[in-house]
Amino acid sequence: MYVPASLNRWLITLVAVSMSVFHLYVAFFGPPDAYVMRGLHLAFALVLAFLIMPGFNGKADRPSVFDMVLLAAAAAAALYPMFNLNYIVNRMYYVDDPVLMDYIFGGGLILLIMEATRRATGWALPITAMAFLIYGVTMGNQSFGIMLDQLYLTTEGIFGIPLYVSATYVMLFILFGAFVERSGAGQLFMDFALALAGGTVGGPAKVAVITSSLFGTVSGSAVANVMTTGTFTIPLMRRTGYRPAFAGAVEAVASTGGQLMPPIMGAAAFVMAEFLGTSYLTVAAFAVLPAILYYVAVFMAVHFEAKRVGLKGLPKADLPRLKEVLLERGHLFLPLFIIIAVLLAGYSAAFSALCGIASVIPTTWLRASTRNTFTPMAIVEALEAGARNTLVVALACACAGIVIGTITLTGLGLSFTGVVLALSQNSLILALMLTMVAGIILGMGLPTTPAYIVQVALLVPALVKLGVMVEAAHLFVLYFAVLSAITPPVAMAVYAANGISRAGLMESSIAAVKLGLTGYVIPFMFVFGPSLLLIGSWDTILLTIITSTIGVICLAGGLHRYFFFGPARWWESLLLIAAAFVLIKPGLATDLIGAGLIALVAASQILLKPVGDTPVVSQKTEGS
Repeated sequence: MYVPASLNRWLITLVAVSMSVFHLYVAFFGPPDAYVMRGLHLAFALVLAFLIMPGFNGKADRPSVFDMVLLAAAAAAALYPMFNLNYIVNRMYYVDDPVLMDYIFGGGLILLIMEATRRATGWALPITAMAFLIYGVTMGNQSFGIMLDQLYLTTEGIFGIPLYVSATYVMLFILFGAFVERSGAGQLFMDFALALAGGTVGGPAKVAVITSSLFGTVSGSAVANVMTTGTFTIPLMRRTGYRPAFAGAVEAVASTGGQLMPPIMGAAAFVMAEFLGTSYLTVAAFAVLPAILYYVAVFMAVHFEAKRVGLKGLPKADLPRLKEVLLERGHLFLPLFIIIAVLLAGYSAAFSALCGIASVIPTTWLRASTRNTFTPMAIVEALEAGARNTLVVALACACAGIVIGTITLTGLGLSFTGVVLALSQNSLILALMLTMVAGIILGMGLPTTPAYIVQVALLVPALVKLGVMVEAAHLFVLYFAVLSAITPPVAMAVYAANGISRAGLMESSIAAVKLGLTGYVIPFMFVFGPSLLLIGSWDTILLTIITSTIGVICLAGGLHRYFFFGPARWWESLLLIAAAFVLIKPGLATDLIGAGLIALVAASQILLKPVGDTPVVSQKTEGS
């Protein structure tokens, strides 16, 4: 027996809009008790999960009676601490034994969170949570009662920091993104990028890089970014001569960087701010220069590839004019500027997001072309979309809370730190390489936020013990959790792009790694040179910015066998790559060596007879 489709659709809208309105209310009037706020947030997410993804495989068209039973049980279990708040607050955890109802609701919630997360994200995260639970009660020597106490009856488990961040910050910023998308800002981003770079060498690929970086600031999801902007940019790149695999790779790599680009990064950045005990604005400041370097490298890579292959820009007549774009839709940038201004004024990230949301609709009234964008139904759709888009993050954070609670209770984090130190033999380079591999593997199976959270518990302490600044250690593991989206064999952003480009998966994956290789290098750069995180004196920071920018450009040129003076011979490419890696380590000696290698390549290209000047393909022959 199934719920009628029309009723289910109505229920989804009602629950999703109620969830968004609740979070807007809390953001304006202030948060209630932790169990109330986090319990309601989780209850909304679980109810939506069983309504939107019914059936055992999460793909049925409407929920069955069994799904509705799971839905009701999940909501009751999530809200049990809220309705028994006096009991929860006054009991002595780890001393007072849980009562029967604690076991029923707590055990049920753990299982239902894992089932809902499985439907939303796949098997990897629930299996990880189950493995940690089994470890806790076997090798961790913890009773089930103590485990339940930690995970359900305190704010150190399911209702811990990850769920707090999802309920307090992430929901609001995702809701802001939903409103911005419906304001027409997506078209603004596209036209703005076309006007800026569409007519330059390799213009369509540069448009993809600019558009994806702009859209990434409001979407926070690599796959969502690909599916939104890639539907336009990938066919455009193919029509102007780029290979399908390269076109898909450009969009995947550019979209992935959106989670690393301030002012609005991915959800994990808000969790990082809580772990570091600092403001989100500070985290954004740490991330801004590495993110700019990432996009400089991708931008230069597509430029060098276009020069090497001989691709031109789009005809000027087909491009929008920058002045007209800004006059017609430029006002839609205002909500982003408002968020930045409120953050700079010292207000919280939640209040900044609330101000941004409140500004979106009035902003559309500033021009006749956008004045009628937000009808009452469009507002309802934006509220619903915000809740739907939060679903995966909320469930992943709740499931990650099971993992973190177990690690904290059993002391596994300290044991793992010892293992990493022993394997690396106290060598920082080896420890960083191990962390990089672990981060990519975790990121392949888990969404970015739980992958980052697990690494913080297991890997960051080892890096800090080896002398890495705590801010650099956190950002290091975040980068590799994010970059797993373009790392084969499980490269979700590349899969999404391939659905549009129709290229071979392995060819696209190789092209994506080649394009995004600088992203794998940048974390090592800020570990060894924290000035890249704006930490240190301004003269050191300025020198680091200059040398790192030169370094990432050299790496892009070496990998794509082209530099400013023409195609690069094989040994010139090797010298450029060597120069890039030398410039990673800050210091006068390494900077001078890097400058010498670059000068040698430049002299070779200028003085020796050019080779390979004939384009590898022509725009005409590959533009089918």
